[in-house]
Amino acid sequence: MEKDILNFIFEVGQLKKVKREGWRLIGMDNLESVADHTLRASQIGFILAKLENYENPLEVCTMVVFHDIGECRIGDIHRVANRYINVDEEIAVKEQTEKLGEIGRDIFNMWKQVEDRNTKAGIIAKEADMLELAITAKENIEKGYSYAQDWINNISKALLTESGKKLLNELKNADSNKWWQGLKKLKYS
Repeated sequence: MEKDILNFIFEVGQLKKVKREGWRLIGMDNLESVADHTLRASQIGFILAKLENYENPLEVCTMVVFHDIGECRIGDIHRVANRYINVDEEIAVKEQTEKLGEIGRDIFNMWKQVEDRNTKAGIIAKEADMLELAITAKENIEKGYSYAQDWINNISKALLTESGKKLLNELKNADSNKWWQGLKKLKYS
């Protein structure tokens, strides 16, 4: 069992190498990895769960940590390519987790809840995934990639939680560089 667990850990390490392909559509070359996306999406998941008064925000955070593990095997396929490719990510995730016993069943169950959005935790976790994408799109718009607005527009139609909708609405007027303004101190002032 330990060998299978280590192999799984090595495999999920591939998410550091898999690039988020959708951004290529708008001409970006310096792409974030799936692991980059997953870290901030997990943090958003915890926050969104708290905003939604969900009783176990750690559960949501954990769900988001595992939500893209299938991409270790199938890669990140953007929506345009997805129109022409019939990939069953569920098969990949089942195969990834089947040798891990109860741990694997738990991971698969979390993954499935996010994919199906059939529980409150799954809904919140999927929205955290989408909000991270919208926030990254906003950052890319500010860098001059105006076509990234398409991601925000599509996500706005898919959100179900009030907190998610409020965050996305606030994102319209946000500036991704405001957080650090006024924090720099000159050493020689």
